[in-house]
Amino acid sequence: MTAATPAASVAQQALELFRTNRFSAPSAPSPGVWAAPGRVNVIGEHTDYNEGFAAPMAIDRYTAVAAAPRSDGLLRLVSAAGAFRESVAEVPLRALSPGTPPGWVSYPAGVAWALLDVGVLDGGSFGGADLAFASTVPVGAGLSSSAAIECATGLALAGLAGADLPPALLARLAQQAENAYVGVPCGPLDQLCAAFGVAGCVLFIDTRSGEVTPYPFDLPAAGLTLLVIDTKVHHDLGASGYPDRRAACERAARQLGVPALRDLTVAELGRAERELDERTARRVRHVVTENERVLEFVSLLAAGDLSGTRLRAVGRLLTASHVSLRDDFEVSSPELDSVVDAALRGGAYGARMTGGGFGGSAIALTAQDRTAAVAAAVLSALPAADIFPAVPATSAHRVC
Repeated sequence: MTAATPAASVAQQALELFRTNRFSAPSAPSPGVWAAPGRVNVIGEHTDYNEGFAAPMAIDRYTAVAAAPRSDGLLRLVSAAGAFRESVAEVPLRALSPGTPPGWVSYPAGVAWALLDVGVLDGGSFGGADLAFASTVPVGAGLSSSAAIECATGLALAGLAGADLPPALLARLAQQAENAYVGVPCGPLDQLCAAFGVAGCVLFIDTRSGEVTPYPFDLPAAGLTLLVIDTKVHHDLGASGYPDRRAACERAARQLGVPALRDLTVAELGRAERELDERTARRVRHVVTENERVLEFVSLLAAGDLSGTRLRAVGRLLTASHVSLRDDFEVSSPELDSVVDAALRGGAYGARMTGGGFGGSAIALTAQDRTAAVAAAVLSALPAADIFPAVPATSAHRVC
């Protein structure tokens, strides 16, 4: 294991936690370690559950799980992070049921449930597992710590059972765990990004077809930095306005007689404004225009390197996305608005909130020689913010 890589570094932490908790006898084989990345959604927010388009990238922050098989029908889980860190939880496989147990354990437990449900794990022969988690993906920051733990767990459990779990199936079962077991009505974007991430690339995702296409997004080569700005205002998507936004979009699609809001064009927004109430029409306007922004962003990437007019156009798209999320979809927060405005004042080409909203993180695209100035401007507006650069990273994989 190469300790210099971000995934290998957090994998070592997971191994140490596994051994500290004496999950296996000294004579037992070493556990395997699997890791999955967090993600930044560069553009395309709240479009995935509307069967639309998105352009996320996996980032060089990972959740790793050290895992070894058991034979007594138990999942034993421990985490190095969170309020219950290093407190071992035990979940009998026969007791797996949506909604239980509560808290972080429900995410890996939900993945085990989903894998058993479709037969990836054989309920007759799979005897459980010891799972020790470590992570550098901030929890509640809108960087998809949930998909990271789900995809790392899915690969680990399948690996212990000697089962093949292709990326598309991994993403589908991880989303099923979050939707049906944990109870968060998320779309497929986060899990697809964790399962398909490509180093140096942003992913163009058509969430209707499930097609994932990588586009080169080599920020250092272009002299650019993508700053992630964690406001430290953490959110719970299951208890926030996220379910309300999804329900409003689905209701609007039914009223407008389309399978999903992805099927509306910008030219049809006038009809939406006539037939829907004012608030719902604004929700629709965000989704329709956000899909258009994603398509324009991808076309700019396909046209050549990020420089000159293309770079400025990308910056405008990011900022327009934030304005739409703030005003039409109403999922921003005062802290997010503050850091986006500050980043733009500091010289960023563009900035926007990223993730489901109601807190979490923003991103700012800036020239490398403006990074310090942008960060200083953000910290002057929100001193508690945590700022770090992110680069496109690789997908969920076995580390050792």
